Amino acid sequence: MRITWHGHSAFELQDSLITVIDPFFLGNPMADITADEVDPDVIAVTHGHADHMGDTMTIARRTGCKVIAINEIAKYLQSQGIDASGANIGGTIDLGVKYTFVQAIHSNGIDEAGFGWDAGSPAGLVVNDNVTIYHAGDTALFNDMSLIHELYKPKVAMLPIGGRFTMDISQALIAVRLLQPQLVIPMHYNTFDVIRADVGKFQRMVEDQTDAEVVLMEPGDSIDV
Repeated sequence: MRITWHGHSAFELQDSLITVIDPFFLGNPMADITADEVDPDVIAVTHGHADHMGDTMTIARRTGCKVIAINEIAKYLQSQGIDASGANIGGTIDLGVKYTFVQAIHSNGIDEAGFGWDAGSPAGLVVNDNVTIYHAGDTALFNDMSLIHELYKPKVAMLPIGGRFTMDISQALIAVRLLQPQLVIPMHYNTFDVIRADVGKFQRMVEDQTDAEVVLMEPGDSIDV
């Protein structure tokens, strides 16, 4: 699998399918590309906030790709003419690649629809496409990350470290201990001043105190796993 980071929490996974997770490009000062430069088979949305749902509808309308999301978000997207499928926490959508929605502790709302639109549960996502990837979405630390390890054993964990709206580096270190991945990719940091984080310190902490390797990426960088 080839993993490309497009800044913030936006990742592109290329293996059996091309999956783009949380495609926030327009308005993302870290983004290395624009929405018209991706051509996914599947878009996966962890929650409805503008910095995650982002350019989902623009991309889906242009490409006709499938969108998967928590049920309430999927219903909203369907109402806008998007080919969207919904699931809920613990549920899996199997498109040849398996996408499982898991718990995240955060808030949720579809920003572009106004704050009165209930977007259901925020989520993390486990993607099984030859390699198992865990994208935590926006989340606080929670002890049941140990169950994500027990059930799915992700090789790669993409974890927010910016604090304020998610875990900070100290909390993310505990998340690594619970998840026990081989590789950790930090995300959701330094996009905006309020989520500044010392990613080098995070790398040293994790590699000194766990068996995981931290992969530091710049927007546009890719790794093969």
